[in-house]
Amino acid sequence: MKTLLTTCLCSVALVVTSLAQSPAAPQTSPAAGAAAATSPAVPATSPGAPAGSPGESPAATAAPATSPATATSPAAEGPSAAAAQPSGGLLGSNWLIDKFHRGGPVMWPILLVSIVGLTVVIERIFWWGGRWFRRDPKRIEKVFTAIENGDTTEASRLSRGSRDPVLRMMWNGLNHQHASLQGALQVAAGIEIKRAGRFLVVMDTLVTLAPLLGLLGTITGLIKSFSFLGNEELAVQAVTGGIAEALIATACGLGIAIFALIPFNFFTSRVANLEFELQTAATNLEVMLGAQTAARDFEFTGQTPASGKGSSI
Repeated sequence: MKTLLTTCLCSVALVVTSLAQSPAAPQTSPAAGAAAATSPAVPATSPGAPAGSPGESPAATAAPATSPATATSPAAEGPSAAAAQPSGGLLGSNWLIDKFHRGGPVMWPILLVSIVGLTVVIERIFWWGGRWFRRDPKRIEKVFTAIENGDTTEASRLSRGSRDPVLRMMWNGLNHQHASLQGALQVAAGIEIKRAGRFLVVMDTLVTLAPLLGLLGTITGLIKSFSFLGNEELAVQAVTGGIAEALIATACGLGIAIFALIPFNFFTSRVANLEFELQTAATNLEVMLGAQTAARDFEFTGQTPASGKGSSI
């Protein structure tokens, strides 16, 4: 549980950090703006002026061409600069946040689903990584060798305190072999399989839920687009904004589903492999202990008539 909470906090911090990063806005130099503002004014005055008047100096000829541009440059530069400034401050210039806001209100449950999915994937990766390091096939072979030799006490000692799921199941079976060996093995195997398959139901739900949320965003975006068709002044901007909202929500939902589907199938296959290992080890343990029990019964039944016959003689 502590690992889950830690990974959840790390995932939230990662998402917030990635959303809060703001790329540098493109800056336009004042010289470039002034050049762009004055460039249209030069051809406008050149056709009306006579080419190469003998009584005019070059400075006097250039002064009327540049003075109107200089006078009109603040007015031409003011609206464009105001339109180029982002409306959301530091976070408003981020591409991710811009797409998130343009995706509509459905993006909030999609964000929640993405955080939960990322948290579950990270937690399962850590768990299976730890399980990989907890495997101890050499000790399992030693336990089977001790059982084959008839030393169940040594086999129980070898399997005690291990973090390998197979050895934990075998230890539980060896300690309850006189009561119900098969029942003890089934209970221990069920606990290990449940522990390995934790949160798989959550991932399965996310794989199904994320595309449905994207489809819901598509429907709401199209409804928003068609609601503005009666107004001719705002029809173009509103329709394009609604279609963009629909496409962004659909893309995010499908992306989350694709992201969660691959780990879900991988973890499901890992659980199936662990279940097979547990069943194989439990069957081998039952067969070996059953063979030893049958051998002891055979020796006991074989010695009893011999002792009776000897006493009669």
